[in-house]
Amino acid sequence: MSYGITIRVSGPYALFTRPEMKVERVSYDVITPSAARGIIEAVYWKPAIRWVIDKIHVLNPIQFTNIRRNEVSEKASTSIATQIMNGSEKPFYISAVDNRQQRASMVLRDVDYVIEAHFELTDKAGEEDTEDKHYPIAMRRLREGQYFHTPCLGTREFAAKVQLVEDKRDIPKSALAGSRSLGWMLYDLDFSNPRDIRPVFFKAEMNEGIIDLTNVEVRQ
Repeated sequence: MSYGITIRVSGPYALFTRPEMKVERVSYDVITPSAARGIIEAVYWKPAIRWVIDKIHVLNPIQFTNIRRNEVSEKASTSIATQIMNGSEKPFYISAVDNRQQRASMVLRDVDYVIEAHFELTDKAGEEDTEDKHYPIAMRRLREGQYFHTPCLGTREFAAKVQLVEDKRDIPKSALAGSRSLGWMLYDLDFSNPRDIRPVFFKAEMNEGIIDLTNVEVRQ
């Protein structure tokens, strides 16, 4: 826990899709732990470390708005991909023009979060992989605004502004007071069996705008 970071993440729109909504996209009330982890991994990720989200501070009131977005209706064919890997010269693409469809989405607007996280070494860490090696790199990349790909708030078109919070005393007070239950929420994906990746959920409770994940109980 001593190798922790605190970042502030904000943007005009966000969409953390509820998996139970099959057709139209509807966002959770707040950012999910897996989406928060994805933002940090966009800044710094290595197989030797695993980021763990400790707390999520929800600074702004929770507000929704409706938009319409163009999406493609098909997925890339895995069978064709396999054939190409084996030497086939078949074309491999999705035509956005031929497979475009418009869908309604209920998204969050004017989001502002503070995320507290730390990393742990994984079983892929070598002798040269230490906390003292990776922590300064992560902090430097955060200070300089470097990332592997643009951090996003749930979907690629909703880019996230990421700022390092050097001192936790600078965390703004949330506009949300009291306690609030957010119901069952996606926590992360269980990759322990690569052939059977399963979603893991937790019962989200927010107190004074803070979701504490340090002792959360998860279930599939």
